[in-house]
Amino acid sequence: MSRILVLGSGAWGTAIALTLHRRGGHQVTLWSHSLEEATQILEAGENRQFLPGFPLPPSLQVSSSDAAVADAEIIVSVIPSEFLRSTVARLRTHLHPGQIIVSATKGVENNTYLRMSEVIAASLTEIGLTLPIGAFSGPSFALEVAQGQPTAVTIAFDDAEIAARIQQEFSSESLRLYTSTDVIGVELGGALKNVIAIAAGIAAGVGLGYNSSAALITRGIAEITRLAVACGGKRETLAGLSGVGDLVLTCTGSLSRNRTVGAELGKGRRLPEILASLGGKVAEGVLTTRAALGLARQRGIEMPITEQMEQILDEGKDPREAIKSLMLRPGKDEI
Repeated sequence: MSRILVLGSGAWGTAIALTLHRRGGHQVTLWSHSLEEATQILEAGENRQFLPGFPLPPSLQVSSSDAAVADAEIIVSVIPSEFLRSTVARLRTHLHPGQIIVSATKGVENNTYLRMSEVIAASLTEIGLTLPIGAFSGPSFALEVAQGQPTAVTIAFDDAEIAARIQQEFSSESLRLYTSTDVIGVELGGALKNVIAIAAGIAAGVGLGYNSSAALITRGIAEITRLAVACGGKRETLAGLSGVGDLVLTCTGSLSRNRTVGAELGKGRRLPEILASLGGKVAEGVLTTRAALGLARQRGIEMPITEQMEQILDEGKDPREAIKSLMLRPGKDEI
């Protein structure tokens, strides 16, 4: 039996905790950042704010205690990217050698342009602690994972043996894990696809058809791959679950918050109003757009779709004008 702590009680964190508990053989704890939120979940017997309709078994523990981190052998981090650094700083004195951290947050930190595993590692380095940190990513809507629908994702660690251990610990009849040693590719695929999903939503929102959607998805994976490879990722990783797989799901699925944000922008709604309507849920692509462009500029990589998304999100550019700008770019060789 492994002691597993899931950091973050949003929809995705709750879904991961449920599927790991359902698998059996583990002691699973869902950690919330506040006592108030943990109490609400415990009293309701479910996460009514973020994942209603899924009762939490009594043996699935819910805690807001920082000290609970010390008891875990495996820590799954599902903290939103903008709060990750401060959360790790809060908890890091309870971490210790022998623990394994799995990052399941799909984002890039603003200003530093660090991937989520890098943010965690940087914070731990400040106190002289080094732990194995991997990435968990792939086409996986929280609702469907909580329902127990068959889902396949990638688990990546620099150390193949640790990846294999997590594969064994997490795999079940509803969750299949494929291993990888390409942490960079897996993380960037999961983070950057959210930006393209906003673009796909905008295309739908303004009334464009399947041709446009297919073009955005295809050219989107080209952008993501260029940047991931420039950062040290492997091209073949972006053709897998954490690349094309996650991109197709997020660009086409109605459960995608990033696609929903894009669709509402395409219909003419303003970004602050759209984000407020999410009820506390996070659309990571909004923040990732700025960070991705910063990272791309560092590496000298062209990302035209992402650039247009930044102009829509930050400068209020008309989505139709952004699409026109993309279509009127100088002709290029596809490869």
